[in-house]
Amino acid sequence: MIEILQAKIHRAVVTDANINYEGSITISADLMRLVGLCEYQKVLVVDINNGQRFETYVIESADRNVICLNGAAARLVTVGDRVIIMAFNLVDSVPGNYKPKIIMLDENNEVV
Repeated sequence: MIEILQAKIHRAVVTDANINYEGSITISADLMRLVGLCEYQKVLVVDINNGQRFETYVIESADRNVICLNGAAARLVTVGDRVIIMAFNLVDSVPGNYKPKIIMLDENNEVV
């Protein structure tokens, strides 16, 4: 089995950071659907502004354009930072035409 990129939300803007929540990253349901993320799925988050890399799990938000880091992860980002959110999948082999689902966001977390 190899681990391969399944989905990526590129250059999302952190809209909130909530240290008092149990932990996770809250992402708008519409963005999750576009890349095929599931609630509670593990993701790797990379902060473009400060270089922090960490794993957490996804919680779905009904609100549009939300990217909120919760719990301990809230200490690793600043509201306004750009982040890359990646999910991976285990496969036996990679099909020749495989493409992960990738979206790029603007400063308002709208798909470019």
